Amino acid sequence: MTESASPYMSHPRIMVLGVQPGTPPFRIVEIDGQVVGEARTVTDVLHAAAAFGITVHDLDDPDVVRWVGGDKFTWTLRGAPWTPQDQRQRP
Repeated sequence: MTESASPYMSHPRIMVLGVQPGTPPFRIVEIDGQVVGEARTVTDVLHAAAAFGITVHDLDDPDVVRWVGGDKFTWTLRGAPWTPQDQRQRP
């Protein structure tokens, strides 16, 4: 009998969602599945984690932080993936 292997999927306590439009743009931060605030920089993410007693040693560790829609360097909407709606909005 063969067993199907499934890739390991971590469930980090911190989730940083994709960039949202704003002045300046921001990313929503979730900790333990709850929205805890907005981050405009990596420092904001670290402050939110510290407020919940989480010490982050490595922002690139997927077992600690999951970056959705970019990585720790993605803080603007530029470079967002193209969608079919983009074509309809162009003259």
